Amino acid sequence: MARVYIGLGANLGDRRAQIEEAVAAMAVHGIRPVAVSPLYETEPWGLVDQPRFLNAACIAETELVPLAVLDALQAIEHTMGRVRTVRYGPRPIDLDILMYDGLRIASERLTIPHPGMLERATVLVPLADIAADVVHPLTGRTIREHLADLGPTPDVAPYPPGLP
Repeated sequence: MARVYIGLGANLGDRRAQIEEAVAAMAVHGIRPVAVSPLYETEPWGLVDQPRFLNAACIAETELVPLAVLDALQAIEHTMGRVRTVRYGPRPIDLDILMYDGLRIASERLTIPHPGMLERATVLVPLADIAADVVHPLTGRTIREHLADLGPTPDVAPYPPGLP
């Protein structure tokens, strides 16, 4: 059984409900969540003129190969109304494979570990909640160390507001 780390985000509609629905849908597709981070409200990344996101991370177990996981996550996104139009644009749900066991994959359809994850607090903050000591397969350093490298993360706040 492989361990896959998934980033979740939503900035349209009922963001919390959509993340919860996506996590539940994973199990139907053979991706069994074993840990889900708390939610964080974050500033948009890439295209900044859009609503704020809710972000989370999930650890799941699966017998699916990486491309089958990608297909399953994209099927969930499609079912939940995601239409890919503007890169980094608004979306009801976004599901990204961050890491898959210790694999390194660079193909036309899939890159693992997720490129750019180490520069994004929107990924590292929730991932550190559930996988702080997991080692990044390219750097040999932990998620906790990479998060510390980012320094302060003021654009990532616990959700709902007011949580410590």
